[in-house]
Amino acid sequence: MVLKLSGEAFADPATGFGIDASIVARIAEETAEAAAEFEAEIAVVVGGGNIFRGMAGATRGMDRARADYMGMLATVINALALHDAFEAVGQQSRVQTAITMAQVAEPYIPRRAIRHLEKGRIVVFAAGTGNPYFTTDTTAALRAAEIGAGAILKGTHSGVDGIYSADPRLDAEAVKLTSISHLDVLNRGLKVMDSTAITFCMDNQLPIIVFDVSAPGNIRRVFQGEPIGTLVHAKES
Repeated sequence: MVLKLSGEAFADPATGFGIDASIVARIAEETAEAAAEFEAEIAVVVGGGNIFRGMAGATRGMDRARADYMGMLATVINALALHDAFEAVGQQSRVQTAITMAQVAEPYIPRRAIRHLEKGRIVVFAAGTGNPYFTTDTTAALRAAEIGAGAILKGTHSGVDGIYSADPRLDAEAVKLTSISHLDVLNRGLKVMDSTAITFCMDNQLPIIVFDVSAPGNIRRVFQGEPIGTLVHAKES
């Protein structure tokens, strides 16, 4: 499985920025417990929006590619924080980055990542794809395909517990969808993941489970198969 975490999931709830150590510790502990209980091989892709978001920099006049590289570095900071939290609860883990930085992490090598997973280590993928213009959602889709993951677990952080027909924070009549196809997500313009990531998952028949990672216990529940979020699946022919 690939667990996709936005950088905002790590943020201090009061400010929406920075790293809240207690939140990172809870996520690490729940993920480690799920790996042990369900004998699951888990990789994690982290975003960096709690520190710096490339698109935000570009809208302020920065060169888009340079801003995206800054965002990639932000994901490395989050990955190291999560790695430290895993080690604190006795869970072996490794950080692999798409941008080489040998002093702090391994370079991303698919076969090495798979070997770590086989040995019971949780692998944290950082620095996105290593290329500008691609989001960490697309990274999650790409890494899932490369390591042969069975699904992507997309953890939301804003209290929204799945995919709705509209933004439930703005539309009181929004209806939660328990199941939807990749194609319907694209056709309806639902903001689940970026369109590149959704299209990649559709082409590679990768299911996505969208759930609220900020609710304590939800990581275990999603591994147990409880219907707590929304399943995005291949369209039936």
